Amino acid sequence: MTKKDFTHLDNKTGNPAMVDVGGKQITQRFAKASCRMVLGKEIMQSLNDVSELVTRKGPVFQTAIIAGTMGAKRTSDLIPLCHPIGMDDCKVNIEIAGEEEILISCSTRVTGKTGVEMEAMTGVSIAALTIYDMCKGFSHDILIKEMKLEEKTGGKRDFKR
Repeated sequence: MTKKDFTHLDNKTGNPAMVDVGGKQITQRFAKASCRMVLGKEIMQSLNDVSELVTRKGPVFQTAIIAGTMGAKRTSDLIPLCHPIGMDDCKVNIEIAGEEEILISCSTRVTGKTGVEMEAMTGVSIAALTIYDMCKGFSHDILIKEMKLEEKTGGKRDFKR
């Protein structure tokens, strides 16, 4: 079994360090992340046309999709040592997943030397936090749970949950 090192630490000094991707091949990279939110019956019953919830702050899901996309694009500003990348694509999707839950997913794609899983995870996180912010007037009993990477392709090793 080979010893694994933390990728964002300089092995000689132990200091934080950005990963050097200069020698990596340019490949098409893809990542998808998701999370579940428990909104509760009261909030779910407020959905208009079974597809959108409108509050005084505006349409919740549409706003969360835009916020998730913006968050994914700003990942390197939010997560230390992430490389700034120009994503080729980012899609945030929100669907009803039961009486009290929704499922948020974010898929990202880039042609480059580094992956986009952190962008997908950030997109899902920001979309979920936006929904929480817009719905907390109904109830604070909202759960953001099961955030996870679903899959990634195009780097050293692929992953699929």
